[in-house]
Amino acid sequence: MSNTILVVASHPDDEVLGLGGTIARHVAAGDTVHSLIIAEGATSRPGIDDAMETQALRAAAAAAADVLGAHPPRLLGLPDNRLDTLALLDIVQPIEAVIAEVKPQTVYTHFLGDLNRDHGITAEAVEIACRPLPGQTVSALYAFETVSSTEWGLGTTGFRPQLFIDVANELELKMRALRCYDSEMRSFPHARSYEAVEALARLRGAQSGVYAAEAFMVRRELRSSFL
Repeated sequence: MSNTILVVASHPDDEVLGLGGTIARHVAAGDTVHSLIIAEGATSRPGIDDAMETQALRAAAAAAADVLGAHPPRLLGLPDNRLDTLALLDIVQPIEAVIAEVKPQTVYTHFLGDLNRDHGITAEAVEIACRPLPGQTVSALYAFETVSSTEWGLGTTGFRPQLFIDVANELELKMRALRCYDSEMRSFPHARSYEAVEALARLRGAQSGVYAAEAFMVRRELRSSFL
C-alpha cells in the first residue's frame, strides 16, 4: 500500500541534505512525495542579486526533486533567516493548508534544536500543524538532521536519532540531487561539503549496521496495527 509523504524544509537544499536518500527510497517503494520549502534561501546574503539567486534556488529545488522522483516543490518564499520576524501563525497556516490538500500520512521536518533559527521555527510550526486532532491524516512525524546546523545546535539536548533508514542503494542518487545545489555547497572540510555529507551517511550506516543511512528523531508515531 502506497503512502503520501510530506517534507517540510526551511530552505532550498535542506530537503536533500536531510533526507535525499529517504525521499528516493519512498519513491522507489511507490509512495508519493511532496515537499514544502518555507523560506526563499537567498535574501539574507550580502552582495548578491536577490532576484537572480532566488530564481536559481527555485530552479535547483525543482531539478533536485526531479532527480529524486518527487513532486515539484511548493515554495512559500518567506524571508530567509528572518522567520523570527513573522507571527508563528503566519507560518503554521500555510503548512496546515498543504497538509489539508495532500493529506500525508508521514511528515519529515527539521530538528527543533538546530543552530539555524529558521530550522527551529519551521520545526515548531510543523509540530503545531501536525497536532493530533480528530481527522488528522498525519500518523508519523520525524525530525531530520541538517549538516552545518544540527551538529552546531545550542542547548544540552542534541540530535539523538531513534530511526535509521538504509539508503545504501540511494546514496548515489542523493549526491546527484545535491549537485543541483552546487552553489550552496562548500569545500571540504566544511560540514556542508559533498565529502562530509557522504561521511555522515556512512557514519549513520555504521551506527545501524548498514553501508549508508539517514537518521531521524521520532516525534510521533500512531500505529493501527503491529509490525
